Amino acid sequence: MTMATTQKSTGRPGRRIDLQVIGPILALIALLLIGMALNSNFLSYANITNVLARSAFIGIIAVGMTFVITAGGLDLSVGSMAAFVAGLMILVMNLLTESMGVTLPVILIGIAVALLAGLVAGVINGILITRVGIEAFIVTLGTMGIYRSLITWLADGGTLSLGFEMRELYRPVYYGGIAGVSWPIIAFVVVAVLGEIVMRHTAFGRHCAAIGSNEKVARYSSISVLKVRLATYVLLGLLVGFAVVMYVPRLGSASASTGLLWELEAIAAVIIGGTLLKGGFGRVWGTVVGVLILSLIGNILNLTDFVSPYLNGAIQGAVIILAVVLQRKGATER
Repeated sequence: MTMATTQKSTGRPGRRIDLQVIGPILALIALLLIGMALNSNFLSYANITNVLARSAFIGIIAVGMTFVITAGGLDLSVGSMAAFVAGLMILVMNLLTESMGVTLPVILIGIAVALLAGLVAGVINGILITRVGIEAFIVTLGTMGIYRSLITWLADGGTLSLGFEMRELYRPVYYGGIAGVSWPIIAFVVVAVLGEIVMRHTAFGRHCAAIGSNEKVARYSSISVLKVRLATYVLLGLLVGFAVVMYVPRLGSASASTGLLWELEAIAAVIIGGTLLKGGFGRVWGTVVGVLILSLIGNILNLTDFVSPYLNGAIQGAVIILAVVLQRKGATER
């Protein structure tokens, strides 16, 4: 029974899953061809690197979301959490600048604050879900409102901004890089590779899939369900903090609109990539493809007048619904 569950969790049961594997890749190729046909500058180096850099924040968060959803969970608070963490980071850095000046240690402390705040936020979500026993949807819906209200309060209804000199010192974290590849892209690649290794080749990844597939069987297999599920939310919170570290030097500011709909984009990327919304099967590389698909859709809308870019959220919502419908249809056929 355990072996059957493991096979189902790792997604190797047969040929019918092939469409799930190649579907996102075919969609990505189709979008590339459409973009090339609609705009000659679509595949330019400047446009592609811009798309990849701007999608890195969602991508980093989506990697963590993959583990949460694979284990049968959900987190609706990541966008609001990112806004709050960014605002807190900026506040701390501005306060330290007054006493320490515009120095590298201020940036390092700010980074530490962002990572710690994300970690703590993840722990809070995880404990409420696993220890208190509240549904993940309810907990993260509640914390989504809490974090969004907190950043609005911290910014007094306006915008929190880094000082000009500090912003200039911090800018290379987003705009700098190696061999023309910016740091956010490099960070996304590293996180995605590590995430795929953990998902596919470690006990933690297998335990996430087993819990999402059948929680009772996972318990009988001596898997610490509560600890593993808590760890997925902690990991996601930490990656939200890391994404904020990459995001803040881009604009140097945070407001109530920061991170708006990031949770939708992260969840959409995970589902488009083939991870089952009900849990039990997940793949990080698929999530990366999902992130690229969503980013290219937005980019094509911006480069053409075919559809208003203001409808990007509507398109993402429709894509989520379509992906879940196809998943359920595939599960019924099997």
